[in-house]
Amino acid sequence: MPMEIRHLFNLDKVDSSWRDCLIQALTKVDPAYLAELNNHTQWLPGPEKIFNAFTLPINKINYVLLGESPYPRPESANGYAFWDASVTDLWSATGLSKSVNRATSLRNLIKMLLLAKGALHPQKMSQADIAQINKDGLVKTNHAFFNNFLSSGFLLLNTSLVLQSTPVRKDAKAWQPFLLHLLNFLYHQRPHIRMILLGNLANAVEKLIKHLPIKTLHAEHPYNISFIFNPSVLAFFKPLDLLSVKSFS
Repeated sequence: MPMEIRHLFNLDKVDSSWRDCLIQALTKVDPAYLAELNNHTQWLPGPEKIFNAFTLPINKINYVLLGESPYPRPESANGYAFWDASVTDLWSATGLSKSVNRATSLRNLIKMLLLAKGALHPQKMSQADIAQINKDGLVKTNHAFFNNFLSSGFLLLNTSLVLQSTPVRKDAKAWQPFLLHLLNFLYHQRPHIRMILLGNLANAVEKLIKHLPIKTLHAEHPYNISFIFNPSVLAFFKPLDLLSVKSFS
């Protein structure tokens, strides 16, 4: 790998168990594409944050939650799928906080988890209904919420690790060889992992790993309201109870 490409991304925060894998995975990506990223650095989440999800050691990973692409705002994109870094508090006196309500995918993810928990009824999911929930045992901040994901062993990854002005599908295709190498490596380290593929781009990744007997959940992207009521999604997330305060939060 050319020296300038090797140092395109910040690997300082990456857990040591991932470092060699990521470097090898990058050699699978078209060098011309990586050179383009190197020459035009106005993509998100940026070279300092792109591999933040890999701070979680391999021996802690139980699930790969695969989204589509980073958030389109610098203050939101932080290298973790679905984690909007601009959001702080989850709740307000009127229900969900304003910042959560503006983040459609996050809002629907939280509503789905409240429904799975039995805190909401499918026909009663308004702000007023959410305001009435007793939140004493629930996490209060977005950081604590996503810390529950990490502590449960979720690798929060996007199908395209970057978002730029080009079509997302083009970037997602460019990252496929990287994902193939990474998922092969991860499966042989953690053969019990489960894949949760959310959205069309993420669902397409299954074609890359047909040879691996990984248990996989397919679903629409949380941007869609139907995600909240998807029975397979509800059944998967219910026992994880990711909104509750836990000893590791």
